[in-house]
Amino acid sequence: MANIDTSLKEAMGIEGAIGVALVDYTSGLTLGVLGGGPNLDMNVAAAGNTDVVRAKVRTLEMLGLADSIEDILITLDTQYHLIRLLQARGNDSLFLYLALSKSRANLGLARHQLRRIEADLEV
Repeated sequence: MANIDTSLKEAMGIEGAIGVALVDYTSGLTLGVLGGGPNLDMNVAAAGNTDVVRAKVRTLEMLGLADSIEDILITLDTQYHLIRLLQARGNDSLFLYLALSKSRANLGLARHQLRRIEADLEV
């Protein structure tokens, strides 16, 4: 099992990673952040994406779907923003938010690595 800091460092090791955050979408609080930069404030981006997650969760509830969200992908001109909801061990209000450089990242591999990081994360 890995703690938050270790998991965030592993996520930053994913090819093309720009920044990563662990976020509680019920409160909007960020539990940990690494990376980012002058053009990407990870705290602002993580807080803003809580609205994306809340809207999708609410939509699934309104539709009466029993499915859970595995991940949400937002594709920008130069970046991928990957939101991975934590399903393991009852962490159903947390998500990992990973920003990737589109030119350097392998999206399939990044999704696989984020799934593995999620499985090892102990909050």
